[in-house]
Amino acid sequence: MAYAAPIFAYEVRYVIELILLVFALVIEGVALVHAITQRSDAFPAIGTLPKGGWIAILAVCLLLTLPFFGFGGVLSIFGLVGIAAALIYLLDVRVGLRDLHDGKGFW
Repeated sequence: MAYAAPIFAYEVRYVIELILLVFALVIEGVALVHAITQRSDAFPAIGTLPKGGWIAILAVCLLLTLPFFGFGGVLSIFGLVGIAAALIYLLDVRVGLRDLHDGKGFW
């Protein structure tokens, strides 16, 4: 009985990290797809980085969040920076791009 608690704790930690990884990959993937599908002349119009810069940042962050490359996954510093970059894009740049076009639409 004394060994059941540490084994259970590792399983809980694994499930939490898996949920966080899926959340991070979805957020970063949505941000990357949105950046790819936008017009390139709209980015300088709202006063942000060019389209290529955002695509490069989001793609590198997406790759560094994956745990397969040995960088530590979503709870490493690279994963947290990736989530922050994707959230900055989605909460700031995407809103500016939407307001620039016409303010309508799902994206």
